[in-house]
Amino acid sequence: MNQTKPHNTVLQLTCPSIAHVRIGLVGLGNRGMATLKRYMVQQGADITALCDLRQSNIDVAQEYMLQCGKQKALEYTGDDGWQNMCNSMDLDLIYICTDWLTHTPMAVYAMQHGKHVALEVPAAMTVDECWQLVNVAEETRRHCIMLENCCYDIFALATLNMERQGLFGDLTHCEGAYIHDLRERYNAADNEGGYHKGWMQKYCGQHAGNPYPTHGLVPICQLLNIHRGDRLNYLVSLSTIHEDGTTPNDHLNNTLLRTVKGKTILLQYDVTTPRPYSRMQTVCGVKGFAQKYPRRCFMFDGEEPIKGDNTEEILERYKHRITATFGEEGLQLNVPNIMNYMMDRRLIYCLQNGLPLDMDVYDAAEWSCITQLSEQSAKNGSVPVSIPDFTRGHWQDIDGFDFA
Repeated sequence: MNQTKPHNTVLQLTCPSIAHVRIGLVGLGNRGMATLKRYMVQQGADITALCDLRQSNIDVAQEYMLQCGKQKALEYTGDDGWQNMCNSMDLDLIYICTDWLTHTPMAVYAMQHGKHVALEVPAAMTVDECWQLVNVAEETRRHCIMLENCCYDIFALATLNMERQGLFGDLTHCEGAYIHDLRERYNAADNEGGYHKGWMQKYCGQHAGNPYPTHGLVPICQLLNIHRGDRLNYLVSLSTIHEDGTTPNDHLNNTLLRTVKGKTILLQYDVTTPRPYSRMQTVCGVKGFAQKYPRRCFMFDGEEPIKGDNTEEILERYKHRITATFGEEGLQLNVPNIMNYMMDRRLIYCLQNGLPLDMDVYDAAEWSCITQLSEQSAKNGSVPVSIPDFTRGHWQDIDGFDFA
């Protein structure tokens, strides 16, 4: 993939506002159906087209939409159904909820056919795919957002607000993780909540490294202003292995990253042991500390630790404006997951108002490339591996991350 081709940066890309966003939803499995249900309460957007390999999934989705008082959506199925959907002139946004290996080709095709793209994590599985997303987004001037809901976590937003107000001092180190016992879902059939044909288990069983880095990494990158004044420089990675040197299907991974400005990040991945759910969300600065898991805790110079329920007051005091607005909306609607609601609400709000999206294609590439690069390091004795500059030198053009 050509990494030096002429380009026009899409940092802080703005596009013409869309009064009412027409969405084509691709993939109606676990995450896709959950997405469809969420959009039944979203303002300013409608799912007007559905695509899945299985007609039965489309039928279930159509019935649910009718029950919610929505009009029946256009249907696309078969191996080329998603392409036919992207060719439609009646859609503004293609929302991709398929398996990991199909994310990039679908996103590239959609942008080439004039559509904005929102795709589930991770956006890409290889560095080459990351460059494809960047190149096509720059060529077409279309939005390409990876849908990382964890940056809309109330704790993450509060700590971002606290950092911007200087409570932590200079940040030195952060920790994130995806620790989630998925063994039951791995082994479940499709109709019992499992992944279609076991696609996730198959991929993880064939690869070392960290295949799912973004839940832990994204809030950290926003705190550290990645490609907005700093950038990821290199990583080293370590996975559990058998005595013969092969990587087991149930491997665990630890990856350390360093930024150009010398900040360090620890990422962990473990989905096959009976550990309590954790994304760590640990923030270390010269004046303060914060951690969400296993129990919320804050500590600042000269003060006693603030733990557990006692953290409610500080979270309320430093509530982020996104939580105070869209988060409160979600609470009024009694949605089951505030992070997802705020993620969807912000996406539609920005499209309606012609604003830059909260996460751009460079974010999608930087966060997703960790999958292949961590495997490369883990398979070669944990050697340092450089992380590409997907902005092609523009990583200092923006002074810090913030929401539009």
